[in-house]
Amino acid sequence: MSASEPPGTGDGTTAAPRLAAGMSFITIADLPDWSAGPKGHTAAIYTRLKQAGYETIQTLDPAAAHAAGLIPTGIARVFHDPAELRGVAARWRDAGCDCTTVQLGTGVEGDDQMARLAEALLEAAAHEGHPLLLETHRATMTQDIRRTLDLVARFPELRFNGDFAHWYIGHELTYGDMEMKFDVMRPVFARTRFLHLRACSNAMGQLSAGDPAAAKHLDFFKRMWTESFRGFLAAASPGGYFTVMPELLPPRSFYPRMVTGPDGQPREESDRWTDAAFLIDTARACFDAARETAGA
Repeated sequence: MSASEPPGTGDGTTAAPRLAAGMSFITIADLPDWSAGPKGHTAAIYTRLKQAGYETIQTLDPAAAHAAGLIPTGIARVFHDPAELRGVAARWRDAGCDCTTVQLGTGVEGDDQMARLAEALLEAAAHEGHPLLLETHRATMTQDIRRTLDLVARFPELRFNGDFAHWYIGHELTYGDMEMKFDVMRPVFARTRFLHLRACSNAMGQLSAGDPAAAKHLDFFKRMWTESFRGFLAAASPGGYFTVMPELLPPRSFYPRMVTGPDGQPREESDRWTDAAFLIDTARACFDAARETAGA
């Protein structure tokens, strides 16, 4: 680990840095009867996740994750008060979580308040010994690419959970010079250590990633994910891992596209369970590509 690389997630071994397949609790929430995914009590669902090869889960119930043999990841939303971040880090650390992704701010704060929040995030992570990953998300202080880049220039120690669908749709990234925008975003990719996997278009917040019609958009996400993996591999210590986690939202979030089902009623266009598996496989291919480049 370089002097500027803060502690991240790791398994304590001397193994080569690797990818860890995770699942967001929201992806498996309210799965319809026709889904191939697990349903029922939390314990049964988490056991099925483990059996399916998932290693981590972002959850509000870390004890249930531990009982199923899964590594829990924390989740937090802090709006205004920097002092909350110490408690966030301590709470999820004490619950046995490997790290916590944080949605920070509201998106309307000034630069000075952004700096106070960023500084508090870094101090809380260091003091409590628990990685806090700043999430790229609309309605937070990272919703704007330019302001996030300015924050990175001021606080290069920041590390991110890349939920890049928020930038893709929020900035209509493909409207204009996408190559220029991709180059501009490289400082964030280089500092991304966790990914929420979800593909979107410029107008639809969640696509069925395996749909050939989504291929154009998915290709851009694959490039962003691969670049993020390169940043991780360039700095990772032995035993370090990078978690990728499908975060596919149910209809109550108004994210997925709805179609008419066989019964004539509205239903999700695709099965979030099988979409998640597709995204994990896609991320693994991107990680392999990044590793080949790193070893070249």
